[in-house]
Amino acid sequence: MKPLRLAAITASFTLATAWVVTAHAQAYPSKPIRLIVPFAAGQGADAAARVVAQKLSSNLNQPIVVDNRPGAGGNIGAEAVAKAAPDGYTLLMGSNGTHAANAALYASLPFNPQTDFVPVSYIGSVAMVLLAAPGFPARTAQDVIVMAKAKPESVSMAIPSSTARVVLELLQKTSGARFNPVAYKASAAAVTDLIGGHVNLSIDTVIAAAPQVTAGRLQGIAVSSATRSAALPNVPTLAESGLAGFNLNAWNVWFLPKGTPTDIVQKLNDELRSVLKDPEVQARMRALGYEPGGTQSPAQVADFVQGESQKWGELIRAAGLKAD
Repeated sequence: MKPLRLAAITASFTLATAWVVTAHAQAYPSKPIRLIVPFAAGQGADAAARVVAQKLSSNLNQPIVVDNRPGAGGNIGAEAVAKAAPDGYTLLMGSNGTHAANAALYASLPFNPQTDFVPVSYIGSVAMVLLAAPGFPARTAQDVIVMAKAKPESVSMAIPSSTARVVLELLQKTSGARFNPVAYKASAAAVTDLIGGHVNLSIDTVIAAAPQVTAGRLQGIAVSSATRSAALPNVPTLAESGLAGFNLNAWNVWFLPKGTPTDIVQKLNDELRSVLKDPEVQARMRALGYEPGGTQSPAQVADFVQGESQKWGELIRAAGLKAD
């Protein structure tokens, strides 16, 4: 074949391929999108997901249906997305549980969190907060640590989630104190017992705790994030309280099934960046106690998830923690 003819064919093929990819991106989405949230309706992650989905739906001019699939630490919902068609119409509100902690907490998973998904966008994070019962004498994190060190494992700590258990492990590791963890199935029961003085302390999300702290029903001792939470601005960080470098939060990333075309991944990333920059969306999320993200590319999100998986996995394995 003559060089000029070969060049012409190659150029035509390249243009045709580019046109197909562009047309694919422009056509998407052409029907409703399903967002699987692997937690119960009304929880913090669900509330944040709905704020983002509502704005994204408006921008894309397509409905986004939030489908709650709670259970097994988020594994039920994550499995449904891992096995969904990779066409961009099924998304997962993934978390530090589904994509960082569960691989170490569970003996086996029905999906591979590293290879069965494509990260799309970092949605944001929620700080955890160390709480005290109304009559508990400690007022600072150092007070709590001193009391626990004086009588190891005598200070009770309500633990309503696997995230809270891992934060407790890091607290014990960095402070040298030992607490008596009391497991709860949900935040509501833990908060009720803490307000009633049946347990001394708790670790919970800012979303669950902020209304109780603001109303004076619970003491906010310190938050787990590197900076203070907008929902609890008067509560110091654990790092400020003497545990230098302490930073461990709940977070959410939206994922698609592996094999989803890269143009769809990029389009959703671009759209979500726009959504998460919207002042109204940011205000609504921060009012929930949720710090919005949305500045990272898909590759940067993938790097973040990999690093978090390593960090959470190391803490869980070192403590010998297992899912109930």
